[in-house]
Amino acid sequence: MNRPLRIAVLASLAGLFALADVVHFPLCPLASTFGVPCPGCGLTRATLALLHGNVRAALHFHPLVFLLAPLFIGFMGSAALELLRDPNAPRRQPRIRWNSRWLSIAALCVLVLSLGVWLARFGGYFGGPVPVTTLREWLTSHSRAAK
Repeated sequence: MNRPLRIAVLASLAGLFALADVVHFPLCPLASTFGVPCPGCGLTRATLALLHGNVRAALHFHPLVFLLAPLFIGFMGSAALELLRDPNAPRRQPRIRWNSRWLSIAALCVLVLSLGVWLARFGGYFGGPVPVTTLREWLTSHSRAAK
């Protein structure tokens, strides 16, 4: 795939995400299908609140926003840069050894912490339980609004 096409694909995906956010389309497959919040439910709203400078709202939407949002943004930014990278450019040595034991332990800790907060939110802690919108509810509310 040539570079302009990759840029167009990336811009299209960003535009679709922005449109989904504007119309409040339920992006989470678990929440939109089963009506159950996932461990990351609230992170998009928390990140947007944080970007607007509203720390209290960000922590209410998801208490791990200061940990998970930078990780997600970093990984997505890295993937976007890799997509835009010239395929003919020489490969550099990676800065992070992805198979390191310490990185695996850190990832396991983040996973356990995320699952712990998720379960605690079902019990009403950390701003939970998180209200979710199923795809059926979203379609019903938008079909009524169109009439």
